[in-house]
Amino acid sequence: MKFGKEGRGGGETLDLGSLGLAVALVRRKEKEKEKEKEKKMESSESAEEEGIGDSLELLCTLLDSEIPSVTNLKGKWSLVRLKLTLLRTHLTDFSADFPSASAVNPLSLDLLRSISHTLHHALSLARTCQPQTLPNGKLKTQSDLDSLLATLHRHVSDCDILFRSGLLLQNSNPSSKREATRSASRNLITRLQMGSPDSKSSAMDSLLALLHQDDKNVTISVAQGVVPLLVRLLDSPSQMKEKTVAAISRVSTVESARTLLLAEGLLLLNHLLRVLDSGSAFAVENACVALQALTSTRDNARAIGSRGGISSLLHICQAGTPGAQASAASVLRNLAAFSETRDNFAEENAVAVLLGLASSGTAAARESAVGCLSNLISEEDEGSSNLRVNVVKEGGVECLKNYWDSGVPLPSLEVAAEMLRHLAWSGAVGEVLVSEGLVQRVVGVMSCEVLAVRVSAARAVHALGMNSNKARKEMGEMGCVSCLIKMLDGKGVEEKEASAMALSVLLMHPGNRRVFRKDERGVVSAVHLLNPSLQGLDKSYPVSLLTSLVHSKSCRKQMVAAGASVYTQKLLEMDVPGAKKLADSLGRGRIWGVFARP
Repeated sequence: MKFGKEGRGGGETLDLGSLGLAVALVRRKEKEKEKEKEKKMESSESAEEEGIGDSLELLCTLLDSEIPSVTNLKGKWSLVRLKLTLLRTHLTDFSADFPSASAVNPLSLDLLRSISHTLHHALSLARTCQPQTLPNGKLKTQSDLDSLLATLHRHVSDCDILFRSGLLLQNSNPSSKREATRSASRNLITRLQMGSPDSKSSAMDSLLALLHQDDKNVTISVAQGVVPLLVRLLDSPSQMKEKTVAAISRVSTVESARTLLLAEGLLLLNHLLRVLDSGSAFAVENACVALQALTSTRDNARAIGSRGGISSLLHICQAGTPGAQASAASVLRNLAAFSETRDNFAEENAVAVLLGLASSGTAAARESAVGCLSNLISEEDEGSSNLRVNVVKEGGVECLKNYWDSGVPLPSLEVAAEMLRHLAWSGAVGEVLVSEGLVQRVVGVMSCEVLAVRVSAARAVHALGMNSNKARKEMGEMGCVSCLIKMLDGKGVEEKEASAMALSVLLMHPGNRRVFRKDERGVVSAVHLLNPSLQGLDKSYPVSLLTSLVHSKSCRKQMVAAGASVYTQKLLEMDVPGAKKLADSLGRGRIWGVFARP
Protein backbone atom coordinates (compact mmCIF):
# COMPACT_ATOMS: atom_id res chain seq x y z
CA MET A 1 0.00 0.00 0.00
CA LYS A 2 1.23 3.49 -0.87
CA PHE A 3 0.18 6.94 0.25
CA GLY A 4 0.92 10.11 -1.71
CA LYS A 5 2.13 13.31 -0.08
CA GLU A 6 2.39 16.58 -1.99
CA GLY A 7 5.29 18.92 -1.32
CA ARG A 8 6.61 22.08 -2.91
CA GLY A 9 8.97 20.05 -5.10
CA GLY A 10 6.37 17.52 -6.17
CA GLY A 11 4.83 14.38 -4.71
CA GLU A 12 6.45 12.00 -2.24
CA THR A 13 5.36 8.41 -1.83
CA LEU A 14 5.54 6.48 1.48
CA ASP A 15 5.75 2.70 1.03
CA LEU A 16 4.46 1.01 4.19
CA GLY A 17 6.04 -2.27 3.13
CA SER A 18 9.47 -0.62 3.02
CA LEU A 19 8.81 1.02 6.39
CA GLY A 20 7.99 -2.33 7.97
CA LEU A 21 11.17 -3.81 6.53
CA ALA A 22 13.23 -0.96 7.98
CA VAL A 23 11.71 -1.46 11.45
CA ALA A 24 12.44 -5.17 11.25
CA LEU A 25 16.08 -4.46 10.36
CA VAL A 26 16.47 -2.12 13.32
CA ARG A 27 15.05 -4.70 15.70
CA ARG A 28 17.32 -7.35 14.23
CA LYS A 29 20.40 -5.18 14.82
CA GLU A 30 19.33 -4.55 18.42
CA LYS A 31 18.99 -8.30 19.00
CA GLU A 32 22.43 -8.88 17.48
CA LYS A 33 23.92 -6.27 19.85
CA GLU A 34 22.27 -7.97 22.81
CA LYS A 35 23.66 -11.34 21.74
CA GLU A 36 27.13 -9.85 21.26
CA LYS A 37 26.99 -8.35 24.74
CA GLU A 38 25.92 -11.69 26.20
CA LYS A 39 28.78 -13.41 24.38
CA LYS A 40 31.29 -10.96 25.85
CA MET A 41 29.97 -11.57 29.35
CA GLU A 42 30.04 -15.31 28.78
CA SER A 43 33.59 -14.96 27.48
CA SER A 44 34.58 -13.04 30.61
CA GLU A 45 32.90 -15.60 32.83
CA SER A 46 34.58 -18.40 30.90
CA ALA A 47 37.94 -16.65 31.22
CA GLU A 48 37.45 -16.30 34.97
CA GLU A 49 36.40 -19.93 35.39
CA GLU A 50 39.34 -21.03 33.25
CA GLY A 51 41.73 -18.82 35.22
CA ILE A 52 40.54 -20.28 38.52
CA GLY A 53 40.90 -23.80 37.19
CA ASP A 54 44.43 -23.25 35.89
CA SER A 55 45.52 -21.61 39.13
CA LEU A 56 44.10 -24.44 41.24
CA GLU A 57 45.97 -26.98 39.08
CA LEU A 58 49.21 -25.04 39.51
CA LEU A 59 48.64 -24.90 43.27
CA CYS A 60 48.13 -28.67 43.42
CA THR A 61 51.32 -29.23 41.45
CA LEU A 62 53.31 -26.93 43.73
CA LEU A 63 51.94 -28.25 47.00
CA ASP A 64 51.87 -31.95 46.14
CA SER A 65 54.99 -32.50 44.06
CA GLU A 66 57.27 -29.54 43.42
CA ILE A 67 57.74 -28.05 46.91
CA PRO A 68 58.20 -31.46 48.60
CA SER A 69 61.08 -32.05 46.14
CA VAL A 70 63.10 -28.93 47.00
CA THR A 71 66.43 -29.51 48.72
CA ASN A 72 67.48 -25.89 49.36
CA LEU A 73 66.07 -23.17 51.65
CA LYS A 74 63.42 -25.50 53.03
CA GLY A 75 62.54 -23.05 55.84
CA LYS A 76 61.47 -20.36 53.42
CA TRP A 77 59.64 -22.87 51.27
CA SER A 78 57.60 -23.95 54.29
CA LEU A 79 56.43 -20.33 54.56
CA VAL A 80 55.63 -20.32 50.85
CA ARG A 81 53.62 -23.52 51.33
CA LEU A 82 51.58 -21.81 54.08
CA LYS A 83 50.77 -18.84 51.84
CA LEU A 84 49.87 -21.13 48.92
CA THR A 85 47.51 -23.11 51.16
CA LEU A 86 45.70 -19.89 52.16
CA LEU A 87 45.58 -18.83 48.53
CA ARG A 88 44.06 -22.17 47.51
CA THR A 89 41.29 -21.65 50.08
CA HIS A 90 40.49 -18.25 48.57
CA LEU A 91 40.50 -19.59 45.00
CA THR A 92 38.19 -22.40 46.05
CA ASP A 93 35.85 -19.77 47.50
CA PHE A 94 36.06 -17.86 44.22
CA SER A 95 35.04 -20.99 42.36
CA ALA A 96 32.16 -21.68 44.76
CA ASP A 97 30.82 -18.10 44.80
CA PHE A 98 31.29 -17.41 41.10
CA PRO A 99 27.95 -18.89 39.87
CA SER A 100 26.02 -16.57 42.21
CA ALA A 101 27.75 -13.44 40.95
CA SER A 102 25.54 -11.25 38.80
CA ALA A 103 28.46 -10.14 36.66
CA VAL A 104 32.20 -10.57 36.35
CA ASN A 105 34.08 -7.78 38.09
CA PRO A 106 37.21 -6.55 36.29
CA LEU A 107 39.08 -6.54 39.61
CA SER A 108 38.64 -10.30 39.97
CA LEU A 109 39.94 -10.90 36.42
CA ASP A 110 42.99 -8.73 37.06
CA LEU A 111 43.64 -10.46 40.35
CA LEU A 112 43.33 -13.95 38.84
CA ARG A 113 45.72 -13.05 36.03
CA SER A 114 48.21 -11.72 38.55
CA ILE A 115 47.87 -14.85 40.72
CA SER A 116 48.40 -17.10 37.70
CA HIS A 117 51.57 -15.20 36.77
CA THR A 118 52.87 -15.49 40.35
CA LEU A 119 52.16 -19.22 40.50
CA HIS A 120 54.06 -19.84 37.27
CA HIS A 121 56.97 -17.91 38.73
CA ALA A 122 56.72 -19.98 41.95
CA LEU A 123 56.78 -23.19 39.93
CA SER A 124 59.94 -22.10 38.10
CA LEU A 125 61.59 -21.03 41.35
CA ALA A 126 60.71 -24.31 43.07
CA ARG A 127 62.40 -26.27 40.30
CA THR A 128 65.60 -24.20 40.65
CA CYS A 129 65.73 -25.16 44.32
CA GLN A 130 65.46 -28.92 43.72
CA PRO A 131 69.09 -29.62 42.62
CA GLN A 132 71.80 -29.73 45.27
CA THR A 133 73.52 -26.69 43.73
CA LEU A 134 71.54 -23.47 43.21
CA PRO A 135 72.09 -22.23 39.64
CA ASN A 136 71.58 -18.56 40.61
CA GLY A 137 73.44 -18.68 43.91
CA LYS A 138 72.05 -18.66 47.43
CA LEU A 139 71.72 -14.91 47.98
CA LYS A 140 69.89 -14.31 44.69
CA THR A 141 67.57 -17.26 45.33
CA GLN A 142 66.83 -16.05 48.87
CA SER A 143 65.97 -12.61 47.50
CA ASP A 144 63.65 -14.17 44.90
CA LEU A 145 61.94 -16.23 47.59
CA ASP A 146 61.43 -13.18 49.81
CA SER A 147 59.90 -11.35 46.86
CA LEU A 148 57.64 -14.33 46.17
CA LEU A 149 56.49 -14.44 49.78
CA ALA A 150 55.63 -10.72 49.71
CA THR A 151 53.68 -11.16 46.47
CA LEU A 152 51.76 -14.17 47.78
CA HIS A 153 50.95 -12.28 50.98
CA ARG A 154 49.56 -9.44 48.85
CA HIS A 155 47.46 -11.88 46.81
CA VAL A 156 45.97 -13.45 49.93
CA SER A 157 45.21 -10.00 51.35
CA ASP A 158 43.71 -8.83 48.03
CA CYS A 159 41.44 -11.88 47.86
CA ASP A 160 40.21 -11.20 51.35
CA ILE A 161 39.57 -7.51 50.56
CA LEU A 162 37.73 -8.36 47.34
CA PHE A 163 35.44 -10.84 49.11
CA ARG A 164 34.65 -8.44 51.95
CA SER A 165 33.94 -5.55 49.56
CA GLY A 166 30.87 -7.27 48.11
CA LEU A 167 31.88 -6.19 44.60
CA LEU A 168 31.61 -9.73 43.26
CA LEU A 169 27.90 -9.74 43.92
CA GLN A 170 26.94 -6.14 43.12
CA ASN A 171 24.64 -5.25 40.25
CA SER A 172 26.53 -4.40 37.06
CA ASN A 173 23.65 -2.24 35.77
CA PRO A 174 22.94 0.43 38.42
CA SER A 175 19.40 1.79 38.36
CA SER A 176 20.28 5.45 39.02
CA LYS A 177 23.10 7.95 38.84
CA ARG A 178 23.41 7.86 42.62
CA GLU A 179 23.71 4.08 42.58
CA ALA A 180 26.31 4.31 39.82
CA THR A 181 28.36 6.74 41.93
CA ARG A 182 28.02 4.49 44.97
CA SER A 183 29.22 1.52 42.91
CA ALA A 184 32.13 3.51 41.45
CA SER A 185 33.28 4.77 44.85
CA ARG A 186 33.06 1.26 46.38
CA ASN A 187 35.11 -0.06 43.46
CA LEU A 188 37.77 2.62 43.89
CA ILE A 189 37.94 2.10 47.66
CA THR A 190 38.58 -1.58 47.02
CA ARG A 191 41.21 -0.85 44.37
CA LEU A 192 43.02 1.44 46.82
CA GLN A 193 43.47 -1.50 49.17
CA MET A 194 44.78 -4.10 46.73
CA GLY A 195 47.25 -4.50 43.91
CA SER A 196 50.57 -2.85 43.21
CA PRO A 197 51.56 0.71 44.24
CA ASP A 198 51.05 1.84 40.63
CA SER A 199 47.51 0.45 40.50
CA LYS A 200 46.71 2.11 43.83
CA SER A 201 48.07 5.41 42.54
CA SER A 202 45.88 5.11 39.45
CA ALA A 203 42.87 4.36 41.65
CA MET A 204 43.60 7.46 43.73
CA ASP A 205 43.67 9.59 40.56
CA SER A 206 40.25 8.22 39.65
CA LEU A 207 38.95 8.85 43.18
CA LEU A 208 40.15 12.47 43.09
CA ALA A 209 38.38 12.96 39.76
CA LEU A 210 35.18 11.50 41.22
CA LEU A 211 35.34 13.66 44.37
CA HIS A 212 35.89 16.86 42.40
CA GLN A 213 32.91 16.29 40.12
CA ASP A 214 30.27 17.02 42.73
CA ASP A 215 29.81 17.51 46.48
CA LYS A 216 27.27 14.69 46.40
CA ASN A 217 30.02 12.37 45.21
CA VAL A 218 32.01 13.29 48.31
CA THR A 219 29.04 12.52 50.55
CA ILE A 220 28.48 9.15 48.85
CA SER A 221 32.17 8.19 49.04
CA VAL A 222 32.31 9.13 52.71
CA ALA A 223 29.27 6.93 53.36
CA GLN A 224 31.13 4.05 51.67
CA GLY A 225 33.99 4.40 54.18
CA VAL A 226 36.61 6.39 52.29
CA VAL A 227 37.74 8.53 55.25
CA PRO A 228 39.36 5.80 57.46
CA LEU A 229 41.04 4.38 54.36
CA LEU A 230 42.49 7.78 53.40
CA VAL A 231 43.89 8.22 56.89
CA ARG A 232 45.60 4.81 56.66
CA LEU A 233 47.03 5.74 53.26
CA LEU A 234 48.81 8.75 54.79
CA ASP A 235 51.56 6.28 55.69
CA SER A 236 52.20 5.72 51.96
CA PRO A 237 55.29 6.87 50.02
CA SER A 238 55.50 10.58 49.15
CA GLN A 239 53.67 10.68 45.81
CA MET A 240 50.73 8.62 47.04
CA LYS A 241 50.73 10.57 50.29
CA GLU A 242 50.38 13.86 48.40
CA LYS A 243 47.38 12.54 46.49
CA THR A 244 45.86 11.25 49.73
CA VAL A 245 46.22 14.67 51.38
CA ALA A 246 44.54 16.20 48.33
CA ALA A 247 41.62 13.78 48.71
CA ILE A 248 41.29 14.56 52.43
CA SER A 249 41.42 18.26 51.59
CA ARG A 250 38.54 17.82 49.15
CA VAL A 251 36.48 15.86 51.68
CA SER A 252 37.05 18.60 54.28
CA THR A 253 35.37 21.20 52.05
CA VAL A 254 32.01 19.42 52.33
CA GLU A 255 30.41 20.28 55.66
CA SER A 256 28.48 17.02 56.07
CA ALA A 257 31.75 15.05 55.79
CA ARG A 258 33.73 17.01 58.39
CA THR A 259 32.31 15.10 61.35
CA LEU A 260 33.98 11.90 60.16
CA LEU A 261 37.30 13.71 59.68
CA LEU A 262 37.06 15.09 63.20
CA ALA A 263 36.34 11.57 64.46
CA GLU A 264 39.79 10.46 63.23
CA GLY A 265 41.28 12.64 65.98
CA LEU A 266 44.98 12.94 66.69
CA LEU A 267 46.03 10.31 64.15
CA LEU A 268 44.90 12.46 61.23
CA LEU A 269 46.06 15.64 62.93
CA ASN A 270 49.61 14.35 63.46
CA HIS A 271 49.89 13.19 59.85
CA LEU A 272 48.83 16.61 58.55
CA LEU A 273 51.21 18.44 60.89
CA ARG A 274 54.10 16.33 59.55
CA VAL A 275 53.09 17.33 56.02
CA LEU A 276 53.39 21.01 57.03
CA ASP A 277 57.05 20.46 57.90
CA SER A 278 58.17 18.10 55.13
CA GLY A 279 55.60 18.06 52.32
CA SER A 280 55.72 19.70 48.91
CA ALA A 281 54.05 23.07 48.32
CA PHE A 282 51.05 21.24 46.83
CA ALA A 283 50.74 18.94 49.85
CA VAL A 284 51.25 21.77 52.35
CA GLU A 285 48.46 23.82 50.82
CA ASN A 286 46.07 20.86 50.86
CA ALA A 287 47.04 20.00 54.43
CA CYS A 288 46.20 23.56 55.49
CA VAL A 289 42.81 23.34 53.79
CA ALA A 290 42.07 20.12 55.71
CA LEU A 291 43.26 21.68 58.97
CA GLN A 292 40.76 24.49 58.55
CA ALA A 293 38.01 21.91 59.07
CA LEU A 294 39.82 20.23 61.97
CA THR A 295 40.55 23.36 64.04
CA SER A 296 36.94 24.03 65.00
CA THR A 297 37.32 22.14 68.30
CA ARG A 298 39.17 23.21 71.42
CA ASP A 299 40.92 19.84 71.84
CA ASN A 300 42.37 19.93 68.34
CA ALA A 301 43.45 23.55 68.76
CA ARG A 302 45.23 22.66 71.99
CA ALA A 303 46.87 19.64 70.36
CA ILE A 304 48.19 21.71 67.44
CA GLY A 305 49.58 24.33 69.81
CA SER A 306 51.37 21.74 71.94
CA ARG A 307 52.88 19.98 68.88
CA GLY A 308 54.53 23.02 67.33
CA GLY A 309 51.86 23.45 64.67
CA ILE A 310 51.56 27.21 65.17
CA SER A 311 55.27 27.66 64.48
CA SER A 312 54.96 25.65 61.25
CA LEU A 313 51.91 27.62 60.13
CA LEU A 314 53.61 30.95 60.81
CA HIS A 315 56.62 29.80 58.78
CA ILE A 316 54.26 29.02 55.87
CA CYS A 317 52.77 32.51 56.22
CA GLN A 318 56.26 33.90 55.65
CA ALA A 319 57.70 31.54 53.03
CA GLY A 320 54.83 29.52 51.54
CA THR A 321 53.12 29.88 48.19
CA PRO A 322 50.34 32.50 48.03
CA GLY A 323 47.69 29.77 48.25
CA ALA A 324 49.42 28.08 51.19
CA GLN A 325 49.81 31.43 52.98
CA ALA A 326 46.09 32.11 52.72
CA SER A 327 45.17 28.62 53.95
CA ALA A 328 47.71 28.71 56.80
CA ALA A 329 46.44 32.12 57.93
CA SER A 330 42.90 30.76 57.93
CA VAL A 331 43.98 27.87 60.19
CA LEU A 332 45.75 30.32 62.53
CA ARG A 333 42.60 32.44 62.61
CA ASN A 334 40.66 29.40 63.87
CA LEU A 335 43.32 28.56 66.44
CA ALA A 336 43.47 32.11 67.79
CA ALA A 337 39.80 31.87 68.78
CA PHE A 338 40.80 29.59 71.69
CA SER A 339 42.48 31.16 74.70
CA GLU A 340 44.57 28.01 75.26
CA THR A 341 46.66 28.78 72.17
CA ARG A 342 47.44 32.45 72.83
CA ASP A 343 50.62 31.74 74.77
CA ASN A 344 51.88 29.77 71.77
CA PHE A 345 51.21 32.76 69.52
CA ALA A 346 53.04 35.08 71.90
CA GLU A 347 56.05 32.74 72.14
CA GLU A 348 56.36 32.58 68.34
CA ASN A 349 56.22 36.39 67.84
CA ALA A 350 53.10 35.84 65.77
CA VAL A 351 51.96 39.48 65.78
CA ALA A 352 54.83 40.67 63.58
CA VAL A 353 54.34 37.80 61.10
CA LEU A 354 50.56 38.34 60.88
CA LEU A 355 50.90 42.10 60.42
CA GLY A 356 53.39 41.47 57.62
CA LEU A 357 50.96 39.12 55.87
CA ALA A 358 48.07 41.54 56.44
CA SER A 359 50.08 44.18 54.60
CA SER A 360 51.44 42.19 51.66
CA GLY A 361 49.58 38.91 51.14
CA THR A 362 46.78 37.99 48.76
CA ALA A 363 43.28 39.30 49.49
CA ALA A 364 42.30 36.03 51.20
CA ALA A 365 45.55 35.90 53.20
CA ARG A 366 45.20 39.50 54.34
CA GLU A 367 41.63 38.98 55.52
CA SER A 368 42.57 35.84 57.47
CA ALA A 369 45.61 37.56 59.00
CA VAL A 370 43.50 40.50 60.22
CA GLY A 371 40.87 38.05 61.46
CA CYS A 372 43.54 36.11 63.34
CA LEU A 373 44.86 39.27 65.03
CA SER A 374 41.31 40.20 65.95
CA ASN A 375 40.74 36.81 67.59
CA LEU A 376 44.03 37.04 69.48
CA ILE A 377 42.96 40.26 71.23
CA SER A 378 39.27 39.40 71.62
CA GLU A 379 39.32 38.70 75.37
CA GLU A 380 39.42 41.22 78.20
CA ASP A 381 42.05 39.31 80.18
CA GLU A 382 45.64 40.37 80.80
CA GLY A 383 47.06 38.18 78.03
CA SER A 384 44.89 39.79 75.36
CA SER A 385 45.59 43.24 76.82
CA ASN A 386 49.33 42.67 76.42
CA LEU A 387 48.81 41.48 72.87
CA ARG A 388 46.78 44.62 72.09
CA VAL A 389 49.67 46.79 73.22
CA ASN A 390 52.04 44.66 71.16
CA VAL A 391 49.84 45.03 68.07
CA VAL A 392 49.91 48.82 68.40
CA LYS A 393 53.69 48.89 68.97
CA GLU A 394 54.29 46.71 65.89
CA GLY A 395 52.33 49.13 63.67
CA GLY A 396 48.92 47.48 63.91
CA VAL A 397 46.90 50.71 63.72
CA GLU A 398 48.64 51.81 60.52
CA CYS A 399 48.21 48.32 59.10
CA LEU A 400 44.48 48.41 59.93
CA LYS A 401 44.10 51.80 58.23
CA ASN A 402 45.90 50.57 55.11
CA TYR A 403 43.77 47.44 54.99
CA TRP A 404 40.59 49.51 55.32
CA ASP A 405 41.67 51.88 52.54
CA SER A 406 43.05 49.23 50.15
CA GLY A 407 39.81 48.62 48.31
CA VAL A 408 39.11 45.15 49.71
CA PRO A 409 35.60 43.78 49.01
CA LEU A 410 33.05 45.21 51.43
CA PRO A 411 32.38 41.88 53.22
CA SER A 412 36.10 41.69 54.08
CA LEU A 413 35.77 44.82 56.23
CA GLU A 414 33.93 42.78 58.86
CA VAL A 415 37.25 41.52 60.27
CA ALA A 416 38.65 45.07 60.22
CA ALA A 417 35.69 46.38 62.23
CA GLU A 418 36.07 43.48 64.67
CA MET A 419 39.78 44.18 65.11
CA LEU A 420 39.01 47.88 65.68
CA ARG A 421 36.44 46.94 68.31
CA HIS A 422 38.84 44.71 70.22
CA LEU A 423 41.65 47.28 70.09
CA ALA A 424 39.29 49.94 71.45
CA TRP A 425 38.67 47.98 74.65
CA SER A 426 41.95 49.37 75.98
CA GLY A 427 41.32 53.01 76.86
CA ALA A 428 44.75 54.28 75.85
CA VAL A 429 44.57 52.42 72.55
CA GLY A 430 41.09 53.82 71.93
CA GLU A 431 42.45 57.37 72.09
CA VAL A 432 45.07 56.42 69.46
CA LEU A 433 42.37 54.98 67.20
CA VAL A 434 40.34 58.20 67.40
CA SER A 435 43.36 60.38 66.66
CA GLU A 436 44.32 58.18 63.68
CA GLY A 437 40.97 58.65 61.95
CA LEU A 438 39.47 55.20 62.51
CA VAL A 439 36.18 56.77 63.68
CA GLN A 440 35.54 58.21 60.23
CA ARG A 441 36.21 54.82 58.63
CA VAL A 442 33.87 52.84 60.87
CA VAL A 443 31.03 55.35 60.51
CA GLY A 444 31.51 55.18 56.75
CA VAL A 445 30.31 51.55 56.63
CA MET A 446 27.36 51.94 59.02
CA SER A 447 24.90 52.23 56.13
CA CYS A 448 26.42 49.59 53.84
CA GLU A 449 24.34 46.74 52.44
CA VAL A 450 26.33 43.95 54.13
CA LEU A 451 24.62 42.97 57.39
CA ALA A 452 27.69 41.42 59.05
CA VAL A 453 29.74 44.57 58.38
CA ARG A 454 27.01 46.83 59.79
CA VAL A 455 26.75 44.72 62.94
CA SER A 456 30.53 44.66 63.47
CA ALA A 457 30.74 48.39 62.86
CA ALA A 458 28.00 49.09 65.43
CA ARG A 459 29.86 46.99 68.00
CA ALA A 460 33.06 48.88 67.20
CA VAL A 461 31.19 52.16 67.78
CA HIS A 462 30.13 50.87 71.19
CA ALA A 463 33.71 49.95 72.10
CA LEU A 464 35.12 53.29 70.88
CA GLY A 465 32.49 55.24 72.79
CA MET A 466 32.92 53.37 76.07
CA ASN A 467 36.14 55.15 77.07
CA SER A 468 36.18 58.32 74.97
CA ASN A 469 33.77 61.23 75.09
CA LYS A 470 35.72 62.69 72.16
CA ALA A 471 34.89 59.60 70.10
CA ARG A 472 31.20 59.83 71.09
CA LYS A 473 31.09 63.45 70.00
CA GLU A 474 32.90 62.81 66.69
CA MET A 475 30.74 59.83 65.78
CA GLY A 476 27.59 61.83 66.49
CA GLU A 477 28.77 64.74 64.32
CA MET A 478 29.43 62.27 61.46
CA GLY A 479 25.81 61.09 61.38
CA CYS A 480 26.31 57.86 63.28
CA VAL A 481 23.15 58.29 65.39
CA SER A 482 20.82 58.40 62.40
CA CYS A 483 22.43 55.29 60.92
CA LEU A 484 21.98 53.41 64.19
CA ILE A 485 18.32 54.45 64.48
CA LYS A 486 17.68 52.81 61.10
CA MET A 487 19.42 49.68 62.35
CA LEU A 488 17.02 49.51 65.33
CA ASP A 489 14.40 48.42 62.79
CA GLY A 490 16.70 45.89 61.15
CA LYS A 491 15.37 42.47 60.21
CA GLY A 492 17.75 40.47 62.37
CA VAL A 493 17.94 40.41 66.17
CA GLU A 494 21.72 40.69 65.96
CA GLU A 495 21.49 44.01 64.10
CA LYS A 496 18.86 45.40 66.51
CA GLU A 497 20.98 44.51 69.52
CA ALA A 498 24.20 45.92 68.05
CA SER A 499 22.53 49.26 67.25
CA ALA A 500 20.94 49.51 70.73
CA MET A 501 24.33 48.61 72.20
CA ALA A 502 26.07 51.44 70.30
CA LEU A 503 23.33 54.01 71.01
CA SER A 504 23.36 53.25 74.74
CA VAL A 505 26.92 54.64 74.73
CA LEU A 506 26.57 57.43 72.18
CA LEU A 507 23.59 58.96 74.02
CA MET A 508 25.86 59.71 76.97
CA HIS A 509 26.78 62.79 74.95
CA PRO A 510 24.10 65.57 75.14
CA GLY A 511 24.45 66.50 71.47
CA ASN A 512 23.70 62.94 70.40
CA ARG A 513 20.57 62.87 72.60
CA ARG A 514 19.28 65.95 70.82
CA VAL A 515 19.84 64.30 67.45
CA PHE A 516 18.05 61.14 68.63
CA ARG A 517 15.00 63.05 69.93
CA LYS A 518 14.55 64.78 66.58
CA ASP A 519 14.08 61.46 64.80
CA GLU A 520 10.46 60.36 65.25
CA ARG A 521 11.31 56.66 64.78
CA GLY A 522 14.01 56.46 67.46
CA VAL A 523 12.05 56.16 70.72
CA VAL A 524 9.32 53.91 69.30
CA SER A 525 11.85 51.56 67.71
CA ALA A 526 13.82 51.34 70.96
CA VAL A 527 10.65 50.61 73.00
CA HIS A 528 9.75 47.76 70.64
CA LEU A 529 13.05 46.10 71.58
CA LEU A 530 11.78 45.81 75.19
CA ASN A 531 9.08 43.37 74.12
CA PRO A 532 9.84 40.07 75.93
CA SER A 533 8.52 38.13 72.92
CA LEU A 534 11.57 39.35 70.97
CA GLN A 535 13.94 36.51 71.86
CA GLY A 536 17.75 36.51 71.83
CA LEU A 537 18.25 40.24 72.45
CA ASP A 538 19.96 41.61 75.54
CA LYS A 539 17.27 43.93 76.95
CA SER A 540 19.74 45.86 79.08
CA TYR A 541 20.89 47.87 76.03
CA PRO A 542 17.50 49.31 74.99
CA VAL A 543 16.74 49.86 78.69
CA SER A 544 19.96 51.88 79.06
CA LEU A 545 19.22 53.78 75.85
CA LEU A 546 15.71 54.78 76.96
CA THR A 547 16.84 55.64 80.52
CA SER A 548 19.16 58.27 79.07
CA LEU A 549 16.13 59.91 77.38
CA VAL A 550 13.45 59.54 80.04
CA HIS A 551 14.13 62.99 81.49
CA SER A 552 12.64 64.48 78.31
CA LYS A 553 8.87 64.96 78.65
CA SER A 554 8.22 64.39 74.94
CA CYS A 555 10.32 61.21 74.91
CA ARG A 556 8.60 59.97 78.04
CA LYS A 557 5.19 60.42 76.42
CA GLN A 558 6.37 58.56 73.35
CA MET A 559 7.67 55.70 75.50
CA VAL A 560 4.39 55.33 77.41
CA ALA A 561 2.33 55.53 74.21
CA ALA A 562 4.50 52.80 72.64
CA GLY A 563 3.90 50.45 75.60
CA ALA A 564 7.11 50.93 77.58
CA SER A 565 5.32 50.82 80.95
CA VAL A 566 3.86 47.38 80.21
CA TYR A 567 7.13 46.03 78.90
CA THR A 568 9.21 47.30 81.82
CA GLN A 569 6.93 45.56 84.32
CA LYS A 570 7.61 42.27 82.54
CA LEU A 571 11.33 43.05 82.41
CA LEU A 572 11.30 43.60 86.18
CA GLU A 573 10.06 40.03 86.59
CA MET A 574 12.95 38.91 84.35
CA ASP A 575 15.50 40.83 86.52
CA VAL A 576 16.82 42.82 83.55
CA PRO A 577 19.51 45.29 84.75
CA GLY A 578 18.23 48.90 84.76
CA ALA A 579 14.56 47.92 84.28
CA LYS A 580 13.53 49.12 87.76
CA LYS A 581 15.10 52.54 87.28
CA LEU A 582 13.33 52.97 83.92
CA ALA A 583 10.01 51.78 85.33
CA ASP A 584 10.26 54.18 88.27
CA SER A 585 11.12 57.07 85.95
CA LEU A 586 8.11 56.34 83.74
CA GLY A 587 5.84 56.07 86.81
CA ARG A 588 7.01 59.35 88.26
CA GLY A 589 6.70 61.20 84.98
CA ARG A 590 4.63 64.06 86.47
CA ILE A 591 7.48 65.05 88.80
CA TRP A 592 10.01 65.58 85.99
CA GLY A 593 8.14 68.64 84.74
CA VAL A 594 9.68 70.83 87.41
CA PHE A 595 13.23 70.06 86.26
CA ALA A 596 14.98 71.58 83.29
CA ARG A 597 15.36 69.07 80.48
CA PRO A 598 18.89 68.39 79.21
